[in-house]
Amino acid sequence: MPTVLITRPQPQADRLSQDLAGQGMKTLVSPLMRTEFPSVVLPEGRFSALILTSEAGAQAAGQLRPDLPPRAFCVGERTAAVARAKGLDAISLGNTADQLLAALRTETGPFLYLRGQQVSADISAILSARGQPAAEAVVYAQLPQSLTADARALLARPGPVVLPLYSARSAGLFLAACPPGIRATLHPCLIAPAVLDALPEPLKRQAVVADNPDGPTMQAAILRVIRSLVP
Repeated sequence: MPTVLITRPQPQADRLSQDLAGQGMKTLVSPLMRTEFPSVVLPEGRFSALILTSEAGAQAAGQLRPDLPPRAFCVGERTAAVARAKGLDAISLGNTADQLLAALRTETGPFLYLRGQQVSADISAILSARGQPAAEAVVYAQLPQSLTADARALLARPGPVVLPLYSARSAGLFLAACPPGIRATLHPCLIAPAVLDALPEPLKRQAVVADNPDGPTMQAAILRVIRSLVP
């Protein structure tokens, strides 16, 4: 049975591990990022709604209330669920930033985007450029950390390792943290085609991309890869 090496931040890493273990899969958790919440000074002004693109952003929103508007437009149902648990009137407008931006065309704003230090899309600038006022605040950081000793030992042994990757940054962090001379055979499983660009050619040829960029479809892709490796 191949091992699934899970490098997501917490709590997503443990959640994925529990879901896969519940289906009889072997997992090893070694987060390559840890989430920190710095002190935040919010932009001045009144905003009609928040934009949240991650679970960490929704958690930060809960810490910053009541100095925020009650509405929140989110990427992903998980983000929306966390925001609702923090008392916000939150809805998901798709599973990607592009889907959210398309759905927001009928809204007027002004918006407040609560984001991390690194983002894949400059949502506030895109909105402002098309006449929908938006400001932003950096409310969390995901700081790199090393692979655990158990993860390095797994990669040093021959055998298949399934590697779920949920962003191009995660792919880059894994490649940077990966010890030299690994003997494991990596089978990347990617949430979206854009993550392919962060992989070297040999891993691109091994990679499987989820049919849709959401959690359940990604898990289905991981299980598909595992079953293809089991005799």
